[in-house]
Amino acid sequence: MIKEQFAEILNKTQSNQTAQWTVDIDGTAYTRIFRPKERLILLGGGHIAQPLCSIAVMLGFGVTVVDDRPSFANHPRFPEAEQIVCDAFPHAIQALEIHEGDYLAVITRGHRYDADCLRTLLSGTMPKYLGLLGSRRRTIALLNLLEQEGFERKKLDAIHTPIGLDIGALSVQEIAVSIAAQLVQCRRQGVNRRSKSCILTEETFSQEVVADIVEREIPRALLLVYETSGSTPVKSGAFMTVDQNFQAKGTIGGGCSESAVLREAFHLIGTGERQCVTVNMNNDVAAEEGMVCGGQMKVLLMDISQ
Repeated sequence: MIKEQFAEILNKTQSNQTAQWTVDIDGTAYTRIFRPKERLILLGGGHIAQPLCSIAVMLGFGVTVVDDRPSFANHPRFPEAEQIVCDAFPHAIQALEIHEGDYLAVITRGHRYDADCLRTLLSGTMPKYLGLLGSRRRTIALLNLLEQEGFERKKLDAIHTPIGLDIGALSVQEIAVSIAAQLVQCRRQGVNRRSKSCILTEETFSQEVVADIVEREIPRALLLVYETSGSTPVKSGAFMTVDQNFQAKGTIGGGCSESAVLREAFHLIGTGERQCVTVNMNNDVAAEEGMVCGGQMKVLLMDISQ
């Protein structure tokens, strides 16, 4: 049953659809939402794109890099990118089929290329995030030019420019951090922390864990954080698995607390049973490991071998 449910989650997220899983815990229905990996398209493979690609991948984005220069659009330069496109910007944008859930950063090498990108983007579906690199004076002039060409002011005003949050960034790396921070701000807009809600906080699609549940036949147990309070290393919705060889996928925070719960989950494998445990982050064992968070996690452990 669980395997079929997670197979549906995998199919939906791979089709760029949001999926969800509802589980009953002591008479209460908890829902874990799975959002597909967001696509970040970097239009321009220059010096800012390199650190931005690395940071974005760390944040869970699937990064596509576009540049019309082979010396910039290549895998040695962007080893973490999921896709690299070496083509003229307008043609590449059309081929990528931008949708409403995409994030795009226009960070090309010049005003002319920025304008080519924006003309193509503004003629199609507006992405969730569209940022434009450049000084305030230069970007205002470009947006005014595009308005004179007939593009809607509403769409132009939706562009984040100058790109990134104002953190006083000066270096290339700092500018990349400011852009990444703005991506997170856009991603989390309207999302409540929901630590004690029946709608779990964490919504990231953990492909490694989901695919492991679906594709491998080895007996295993699932661990799901369904409630948190205080300071905890993860929020509700974090989940992981452990198999009969004590091999784990995913995490519910790491450290001694995770290790202790993993052992309990391991003993459930093959029993068809489930149990709920409360993990206190301020106990003596946690203190010895330097993990005194002062919070508490409630974790569902369940055998999913069948």
